Amino acid sequence: MDRVECVVVGAGVVGLAIARRLARSGREVIVLEAADAIGRATSSRNSEVIHAGIYYPAGSLMARTCVSGRRALYAYCREYGIPYRNCGKLIVATTEREAGRLRSIRAHAEANGVEDMQLLSGDDARTLEPALHCVAALLSPSTGIIDSHAFMLALRGDAERDAAAFAFYTPLLRAKTTPHGLEIETGGDTPMTLACDLLINAAGLGAAAVARSIEGMPVDRIPPAYLAKGNYFSCSARTPFSRLIYPVPEPGGLGVHLTLDLAGQARFGPDVEWIDTPDYDVDPARATRFYPAIRRYWPELPDGALIPAYSGIRPKIVPPAVAQQDFVIEGPADHGVAGLINLFGIESPGLTSSLAIADHVAALAGR
Repeated sequence: MDRVECVVVGAGVVGLAIARRLARSGREVIVLEAADAIGRATSSRNSEVIHAGIYYPAGSLMARTCVSGRRALYAYCREYGIPYRNCGKLIVATTEREAGRLRSIRAHAEANGVEDMQLLSGDDARTLEPALHCVAALLSPSTGIIDSHAFMLALRGDAERDAAAFAFYTPLLRAKTTPHGLEIETGGDTPMTLACDLLINAAGLGAAAVARSIEGMPVDRIPPAYLAKGNYFSCSARTPFSRLIYPVPEPGGLGVHLTLDLAGQARFGPDVEWIDTPDYDVDPARATRFYPAIRRYWPELPDGALIPAYSGIRPKIVPPAVAQQDFVIEGPADHGVAGLINLFGIESPGLTSSLAIADHVAALAGR
């Protein structure tokens, strides 16, 4: 039986970052991916935003890895020439009641280590974005956008330069512990049986299913999986904004916000649609809910301008009634299975946090 030191399940942005980090520390790494290429699911179906770390619960793993991951990500982009733009974001209040919440949002951001937030009057905000309708706003200068595909390609290239290997069309079928580590079986065109010292479950939407396939993994340590689909719409009209525009958060979400790609094309979303099975079709009828939400901060949005673009699915581990969740990253001290690290619920800001998550996993793995 072939033996490898580390096996990473999942070649999304987090799995790639982990593989790179472990390979750079001198470990022998193989990445198993059920799809045909890197980043086929959540990692390629998001807003491509570099988040500042504003909203996450203070002290949470999301908050900590977002703030440190954001700094690491900007540095990585500069070092490797990854296309990005530190464009900033405006959180806009369109009523006096919403304006009263901006100070508490800034205070929460500061508690998370985001100390550059600026409170603006409506006039100050319109000086930056003349087409904007608001009574007040918060400016987040450290928010940005990134070419997530270029980032993932760079992570893969880094990992491969340090001898990491990738096996596509290769789902993990089952795993079990042995006196000498773990033994795994894969499916796909070329099934394999491998022995390894360290197994890292970074399977994203499939993380719970992978965990259930591991013999001895306590069922009560595997969170339930929920699918929160987010739909995006592009705009056929020219959008007059150079920054990201977010409304003041509403219960259960951040509202319909405007993000930009690196070509300046605007997209709106995501909304939240709870589903039972993966489905990436965007229902054009959902645009009827987007128009009034967008026109609160951009009244000039033309009729008929919204066009279905794409959708993504967040790997939720809490039901719809629960507003927030945190990343769950657990090693043998948590679940008792030697050599296993599970990552659950790695949704937004997983892209921003990816390099910091990789450092966290490496620390759990003893590197």
